[in-house]
Amino acid sequence: QVQLVESGGGLVQPGGSLRLSCAASRPNSAYDMAWFRQAPGKEREFVAVHRRNNIKYYADSVKGRFTISRDSAKNTVDLQMNSLKFEDTGLYYCAAGSIILSTMKQSSTYYSWGQGTQVTVSS
Repeated sequence: QVQLVESGGGLVQPGGSLRLSCAASRPNSAYDMAWFRQAPGKEREFVAVHRRNNIKYYADSVKGRFTISRDSAKNTVDLQMNSLKFEDTGLYYCAAGSIILSTMKQSSTYYSWGQGTQVTVSS
């Protein structure tokens, strides 16, 4: 299985930006790569996915504010987060899998996960 390591989390004010990065131990071009997040007391939720065919999907709550990108030469997948809101606070996880569209938002679809990086939006 591919090993994933996230970085880039931190504390940011509302309206600010952060860029998360996920480094994979194997060429990530073989996987669909996604970001999920989990707020305290809530279930893990889908944020975005960058499929192997380069098509991207986003949760409605982040559309227009977040951008997922991948660099196959570096085996990384990044999440650029702009116009951050209080409700974006959470532990952000990188995930890898071979998904189908109907299940891409389900965490059980993905078979490799990173340890997570904390994002806190606070004034």
